[in-house]
Amino acid sequence: MTEDGRIPIVIGVTGHRALRPEDREPLLAAVKRELEALREKVPHSPLLLLTSLAEGADLLCADAAAALGIPIAAALPMEADAFTAAFPPEEKQRFQRHCRAAETVFTVPNAEEAPPAPDRDFLYRQAGIYISVHSHLLLALWDGGPGRGRGCGTAEAVSFSLGGAYQPRRGMPLRGAENTAVVHILAPRAAGGRPAGERRLLGNLEALEKTLAETDELNRLAPEAGPGEALLPEKDEGDGLLRRMEAVYHVSDALSLRSAKAYRRLLALLATACTAVTAAFLLYDEAELIWMLLVCGAMLLLGWLFRRRAVRSDCHRRYIEYRVLAESLRTQIFLRYAGSEMEASELFPRTQREECPWVLAALCALTVGPPPQSRRDIRACWVECQRDYHENAERRSRRAMDRSDAVVRTALIASVALYVLALLFEICFGGLFLAPRATPAAIGLWRTLLKVALGLLSAATLFIANYYGKQSLPRTVSDHGKMKRFYTEVAAQLERFGQTEELLRTLASEELVENGNWCSYQRDNAPDFSL
Repeated sequence: MTEDGRIPIVIGVTGHRALRPEDREPLLAAVKRELEALREKVPHSPLLLLTSLAEGADLLCADAAAALGIPIAAALPMEADAFTAAFPPEEKQRFQRHCRAAETVFTVPNAEEAPPAPDRDFLYRQAGIYISVHSHLLLALWDGGPGRGRGCGTAEAVSFSLGGAYQPRRGMPLRGAENTAVVHILAPRAAGGRPAGERRLLGNLEALEKTLAETDELNRLAPEAGPGEALLPEKDEGDGLLRRMEAVYHVSDALSLRSAKAYRRLLALLATACTAVTAAFLLYDEAELIWMLLVCGAMLLLGWLFRRRAVRSDCHRRYIEYRVLAESLRTQIFLRYAGSEMEASELFPRTQREECPWVLAALCALTVGPPPQSRRDIRACWVECQRDYHENAERRSRRAMDRSDAVVRTALIASVALYVLALLFEICFGGLFLAPRATPAAIGLWRTLLKVALGLLSAATLFIANYYGKQSLPRTVSDHGKMKRFYTEVAAQLERFGQTEELLRTLASEELVENGNWCSYQRDNAPDFSL
């Protein structure tokens, strides 16, 4: 699999072993059609077939993928020798051939609590759960019938994918019909009956289409993101997953920063356009400058174009969701670097699963592979680095907040001063309380200028406050301060008790929750053109 910062679209495979001989070619053709159609739908994304390479349907799908040049990840339920002990010689040779060509070959971890003596059925069930959880969509070569009671067949694998019908060791199932889908290709068992190859779609197809489109969008933009600063103090050349995840992290981080810049620029342009509309209308109304009506219309059109540009560029959504992906991946990278088998997707906040299902799918897809092989100290690269980052970010955000407060305060003081000036003018020359002692020449012109200035300054104050308000600077300062204190506490815990799995879980959970909170309040700050 490439390490160019793109997210693979993972196609999981499940199916029974008792394929009828006459169905092999129709089923092979049907699987190839599905893979080719998917490749056309996501032209910027690499595909990856995730399979246990069991007899029958699994090996047939692997044959189809190999014929199309699609790489394979072999997620085995147990060690290869034990798994293939009962394979017929020809099937065993096919298995070995696909393993040699595979992107990765590994034994899946247990998703559920293991019994004292796990049997083959339990291990097959864990492989089915792993494949269902880590796939964007599941390809099921299935007769459509119910399971046979062992809890490890094709019907069960479909229920793992669509219904989360398993009990993980921690938390709740990640995937379900709301964020994944199954392509059911009919594969009858009995002689006679319907021909093989009939296709049916199960699950939330709309959600799947959206996930595929948003993933392919990031993959399309990936070449535009430059290289980023290394997250880890040392490279593990033997850990391809770490390298791949860090590449995607740099892409999502760079694209989020670029979208944030575009988002803030559009906020400033909208605030300027709003102020200009108000100024033009005041001059038209008070100074009777008729041509200002055209300027007002032009500014309204310009504001509408800025708003349309914001919608079409989708910079606000990209800014938020690419940041969610980057921060979640950074957490996953550090967990793996620390030697933990924990996956960030397990800790992904519930609201984020619903708001960013494509990010959840990306996290699952990017962790396909063997568990980490080494354990490293993450105090310096994760805890201390993040504490320093939040300390500096709090300082920067506070400076930005102080600047915004100063600008708004200055505009407000100027508005009050102008109001006082207008009040004195009307008291002295306009007869507000007493008859004026003198009437200056062109009093109407002076009164008009004061009205326009007061209205314009008040509008500018409002729009400046709105511009800075959408950046949520007080909340940002508060969040950075909280996280700085949190990392200080974690550093103290590491000093006292060392690097435990529970501390890593707390660390990862707090990061993801904080990122989810940031995402929630940023979603309310979309660019708009309101007066």
